[in-house]
Amino acid sequence: MRVIDISHRLTDTPMNQRNYYIISTAMIVALGGFLMGFDASVISGVIKFIEVEFNLTKLQLGWSVSSLTLTATLAMMVAGPLSDRIGRKKVLVWSAVVYALSALGSAMAPDFTTLVIARMLGGFGVGASLIIAPMYIAEISPAKLRGQMVSFNQLNIVLGISVAFFSNYFLLQLADGEQSWVSSLGLDKHTWRWMLGVEAIPAVIYFMALFVVPRSPRWLCMKQEYDEALTIMKKANGEDYAIKEIETIKNSLKEAPVRQKLSPGILLRPAFRYVMLIGIVVGVLQQITGINAVFFYAPVIFEQSGIGTDAAFAQAILVGLINLVFTILAMVFIDKLGRKPLLIAGVSGIALCMSLLSWNFYQADYRLETADLATLSAEIDREKLQPMLDQTYANDVVFKEALRANLGETEAAVRESELIAAAINMNAKMVLLAILGFVASFAVSIGPVMWVLFSELFPTHIRGLAISFVGFINSGISFLVQLVFPWELANLGSAMTFLIYGAFAFAGLVFIVTNIPETKGRSLEELETLLVKKED
Repeated sequence: MRVIDISHRLTDTPMNQRNYYIISTAMIVALGGFLMGFDASVISGVIKFIEVEFNLTKLQLGWSVSSLTLTATLAMMVAGPLSDRIGRKKVLVWSAVVYALSALGSAMAPDFTTLVIARMLGGFGVGASLIIAPMYIAEISPAKLRGQMVSFNQLNIVLGISVAFFSNYFLLQLADGEQSWVSSLGLDKHTWRWMLGVEAIPAVIYFMALFVVPRSPRWLCMKQEYDEALTIMKKANGEDYAIKEIETIKNSLKEAPVRQKLSPGILLRPAFRYVMLIGIVVGVLQQITGINAVFFYAPVIFEQSGIGTDAAFAQAILVGLINLVFTILAMVFIDKLGRKPLLIAGVSGIALCMSLLSWNFYQADYRLETADLATLSAEIDREKLQPMLDQTYANDVVFKEALRANLGETEAAVRESELIAAAINMNAKMVLLAILGFVASFAVSIGPVMWVLFSELFPTHIRGLAISFVGFINSGISFLVQLVFPWELANLGSAMTFLIYGAFAFAGLVFIVTNIPETKGRSLEELETLLVKKED
């Protein structure tokens, strides 16, 4: 309970204690990112089961994944202003409650509609924690540590994604076991329900841990609770820095053109045009390059390369580990090299890897031969496949159309992975390397850097509203990418889908080079002076 000890007896705190205080507080708050990453990515192991159990179309399958992001998008519009009203900490506490309820509701869903409703409930927690956690961390951290501290949130998102991939694979392996307790717990018949339900555990831990963090000092200043803000700031940054910073925040708030109720129209003012442009473009770019298509459909993508279901789940774990390693590297370098160099290097890698991925799928062809039939499961009707034997299909779209025509929609969906593995002719290792390179490039750049920029660009008095707005756009693009991805694979094919992502990355790279400033090492109030025009 030491973190909430804000006694006015405190005057100054040794440097090592201050760093411990900031780091421990940031790590607790960033657990919201862990829940976001887990909640969003755990569905990657579920879709294969629910597609068959609920007899879903491709758009329904996309809806099962993207529905969470839809409500997250809506939550982002209200989470920032709500946090301005009741505090950053309270919003995070309620998000933890929502995460737990969503996990349990999803696990017990009797039908597709109930599952979607439960997932949409979790989206409110995702939207709130996704923008409020980095905002809170930025508001308590000194300038020299801010990039690393805010990156804790992205690190936890990555950890959540990695743990979700591992959890799905672990439960899948348990379900294949013959132990009696596996059957008694329903792991064999209800694997996907367990995949969704285990999230309740970290949600409860997050809820309890939040009670040992203080309120945001900058939010307290907005509410004119300067004594408590000063005490917290002293504990986090030392007495001299804290006194100076509190005075700077006071002056900044006094000069704010709007000090009471803010309307979205304020974001359209010429003074904020530059920072809003950067925020919107970076928010769109982070999602339009396909990162959540890779994270949320990783097993599906790997199955398209013909490696089979178990190997696809195993390679999804590798994606999570690469994501984790390169996010840590981003944290190491973000305050040393700066935001812009990481963005340039990472987005260049994204464009290159997506182009390579597209080329590999473009080069692939599909051919079922008589010898391949012997490798297929006994449940597959060989007679229905006879018209496809010794036929070469130029791409995945026409091959899948042939499967549906000969096996029927339901059987083709169930056996698609196995039949692709038998028929495909491509370099699956290059596909894996391209995806891992893409994830590494994202994780070392626009993944964490976007949230750092969001926490730095906007003045204190509009920060909650502005981050909600650009977060809304970011989440809206994520929703569309997730929704249409299964449809894109089925109708445009893997090669064209990944080529589109690569083209967006290249366009974003041009914008980064020509428009984005370097923000490292400057206080939030100093950045406001540099980036925001004075209004008459």
